[in-house]
Amino acid sequence: MSAIVTGLYVPGDRPDRFDKAVATGADLVILDLEDAVAPEAKAGALSAVAEWLNGRVSNGSASRGPLIQVRVNAGADHELVALRATDAPIELRVPKVESAADVERIVSVAGDLPIAALVESALGVENAAAIAAHPAIAHIALGESDLASDLGSRDAVVIDYARTRLLFAARAAGLPAPMLSAYPDIRDLDGLRADTERGARLGWFGRTAVHPSQLAVIAAVFAPTDTETAWARAVLAAVEGGGVATLPSGEMVDPAMLGRARAILAARAD
Repeated sequence: MSAIVTGLYVPGDRPDRFDKAVATGADLVILDLEDAVAPEAKAGALSAVAEWLNGRVSNGSASRGPLIQVRVNAGADHELVALRATDAPIELRVPKVESAADVERIVSVAGDLPIAALVESALGVENAAAIAAHPAIAHIALGESDLASDLGSRDAVVIDYARTRLLFAARAAGLPAPMLSAYPDIRDLDGLRADTERGARLGWFGRTAVHPSQLAVIAAVFAPTDTETAWARAVLAAVEGGGVATLPSGEMVDPAMLGRARAILAARAD
């Protein structure tokens, strides 16, 4: 699968938007049964999501297009059972994960469905490494709004600390760098770009969105520039065979830089 750069949330009680979300070109579509759905609508949302997933399996489209995640409600085992029964190739997006034991409990119900763990509390941040290391975890992410409520702050220093902890946890476990949380103000595209650029500088890769209009901004931030691409090609040409070399710019490079160079070229190819 190509690198996941853009993700789009869709309320689970709006099945009329499911195919439209796939058609936006987002790398990830998240069907939301949790915060986007009112309590009285959750049963209908689960039925709509399961029906749509079953349809994709039946018509052969389940293996094509974006990655599909379903954000379930914490403790809603009946949702896990229903989603597992679809046999659709999805990931479970599980909120409020605070420990590896929480993951193990989900596995006991959901079986071998991959899990994207949402860390949304101070305890979850402190246990991020153990959560990420669980073999069922495919992705780890930060629920910034819930975390801010738990901490009583969403100051940049506080959020950057949590982002850094999750980045280290993900990479130490061999997982992709986490995607940034959705930016809630859909009209503030300049704010979205600035905050996404800040997250990118911290090593995070990709971002979820709550509206299709945000996708182009997110994709642009993470697209390698021509300068970065030229640097990556020069590094590969200079040191792929080993040793130390000096680029025409005067920069000394060695094989330790190959990982970054290859990642840049892979992103460019996507």
